[in-house]
Amino acid sequence: MSTTATATTDIAWDEAFCSEGANCFRFGRDAEGKAYIGTTESAAYVTDSIDALRALISAVKAGAADHLLV
Repeated sequence: MSTTATATTDIAWDEAFCSEGANCFRFGRDAEGKAYIGTTESAAYVTDSIDALRALISAVKAGAADHLLV
């Protein structure tokens, strides 16, 4: 998994998803099929394969990765 502080890739972002709090996340994909997760408050994002990010989201939803949200 990698992160970046600036968006240098042309990413097609989906509409933002906002949770119960003030946290809003967005998901995107580039022309090569790489997946991205970012917040609406920053240009920074996390990128990896779609399968890897799907596994991360599943782990967070299951409570197995709460330590990553601190």
